Amino acid sequence: MNDNPKIWRESGFVEGDPWVVEIDEVKASDDQKPLLTIDALIERAENSNDVGLGVLVKPADDIRRLEPYLYRLEIVALEFPAFSDGRAFSHASLLRERLAYTNELRAVGDVLIDHIPLMLRCGIDSFAVKNATALKRLAEGRLPGIDFHYQPTARPEEKSGGYSWRRIS
Repeated sequence: MNDNPKIWRESGFVEGDPWVVEIDEVKASDDQKPLLTIDALIERAENSNDVGLGVLVKPADDIRRLEPYLYRLEIVALEFPAFSDGRAFSHASLLRERLAYTNELRAVGDVLIDHIPLMLRCGIDSFAVKNATALKRLAEGRLPGIDFHYQPTARPEEKSGGYSWRRIS
């Protein structure tokens, strides 16, 4: 597995992305921007008028705490710590559908190729990908297809015809 993620969007890989998830070993340099924790973002927002901020949302975070600050955010990164932890899918849906967040939503962490179509449907529009298989398949333009969906989505369905249980045979 690659330690430095590559940023991917539906238009392809992105070069020179400025956003960095800060940890003890990694800090944002002068030409980079940090993705703050929710607590750090709220503290900064209450003490300044900064806009163009970025936040990292962990699975157990209460996404509603961001509501007063959404207009100041350029990006919300949603952490997927393990392939089996889907709480960030709910965060993405809440941000897009209930809180009307329109700027960039990014998946970070354990981003696997099989999850990307579902992440796109939830409104996630960029991905920090480390997984070698996912990187290879994205470079080849090979996303897995999902023919029918059983739930509404933040992103309109392209193949219209409705939901599978409403199909007319």
